[in-house]
Amino acid sequence: MSNYRDNPQAIAALVDQDRVHRDLYLSDELFALEQERLFANTWLYAGHTSQVPNTGDYWALELAGKPVMLVRQPDGCVRVFYNRCAHKGSRLVTDEHGNTGKFFRCPYHAWTYKLDGAPLGMPLKSGYEGTRLTECESGQGLVEVRNTVVYRDFVFVRMAEEGIDFDSYFGDVKQAINNMVDRSPEGRLTVGGGVLRSIIHCNWKMYLENINDTVHPMSTHESATQAAKSVWATHDADEPKPMAMEQILPFGAGYDFFDKMGGRVFANGHSILGVNFSIHSGYAQLPEYEAAMRAAHGEQRAADILERSPQNSVFYPSLSVKGSPQAIRVIRPLAANRTLIEAWSFRAAGAPEVLFQRAMTYNRLVFSPMSVVAHDDVHLFESMQRGLAANGNDWVSLHRNFDAAEIGQGTVTTNGTNELLMRNQFRAWARYMAPASVSASATST
Repeated sequence: MSNYRDNPQAIAALVDQDRVHRDLYLSDELFALEQERLFANTWLYAGHTSQVPNTGDYWALELAGKPVMLVRQPDGCVRVFYNRCAHKGSRLVTDEHGNTGKFFRCPYHAWTYKLDGAPLGMPLKSGYEGTRLTECESGQGLVEVRNTVVYRDFVFVRMAEEGIDFDSYFGDVKQAINNMVDRSPEGRLTVGGGVLRSIIHCNWKMYLENINDTVHPMSTHESATQAAKSVWATHDADEPKPMAMEQILPFGAGYDFFDKMGGRVFANGHSILGVNFSIHSGYAQLPEYEAAMRAAHGEQRAADILERSPQNSVFYPSLSVKGSPQAIRVIRPLAANRTLIEAWSFRAAGAPEVLFQRAMTYNRLVFSPMSVVAHDDVHLFESMQRGLAANGNDWVSLHRNFDAAEIGQGTVTTNGTNELLMRNQFRAWARYMAPASVSASATST
């Protein structure tokens, strides 16, 4: 067994220029290192400000294996704190969300903290007089995750104290969030309809690379699309499609369609799939909404927003955004072979309700644990996780459309079936996991 912790060269060797080693999916040791080196040093999606609308509202979750909470402050801003009492380490809140009132109170010894994390009070306060409590960390209050950025109401954090700044890390891929938010004539989104959660017994990288895999729908989802086509064949060709049909039929569009939709990769593992068009480009027109968009944004900007419907935009390593329908998936790694997937829908302020219904319908149709589409994917992800334990071949192929000239480039636009979008993710993985020894073959695109 490799000792990866003390051997950055061995980690770098796991990512070849056109393939990756199976240990990336199987190794518990690598997963532990990912928490320290990848997830802690990159910018992770934490939540949306609409999830904490009122003063004292909190939203608790884990990032990079650490408990944190988003907290709405009296001045209206949202701050992120580690969810642990400074006294003995108990989590301050155990519910996923709620309102704490004007202060936090630890359930263990009743130490209290202001909403900004400052210490407020404790039982038997006189017992601490003359001690060193005020000089040590326990007396300073809650620890804030200081590297927090709220971008268009999307909250991102970098757990590490030092590292790449937000704008440099995401660069031009931020345009995917702009496109999503600006579909609201008022430029504002709110989370709606709850969340769909699935725990899949596979490595998180399997799920994330599949988001950019445009070759699998024709085989993986063949039964679902064929069933939909059979049902729709009984209707007139010019009959308006129900929303579910409008969304599922394009999954069977064929290799040529997916290849021509195009893709673009950015530094640090990010990507946009469907830069030309996507399965979401053919949704029914909404004249009144389009007029509202032109009034809000102007003719050209409205056209730019509405004509761009990318398939998936990946904010590596934790978020995938769909501008239309307005939905996101959040990847929450739990173990080397367990991944939590969250699917969220958004309501666009000032837009017709049908946009929100598209998001809700799409998430239920494609990402629900009971979905005929998700069921196909989950079966294969878990099959892959087990299959990679087989001997005789230690490598996973990423050869399709490989070109040595892609190595070391910045933003690259390519065809939609090119596995460059996946190779780009793994090159970023190698750079964060083995920063001192990444070979030329593993340089980020």
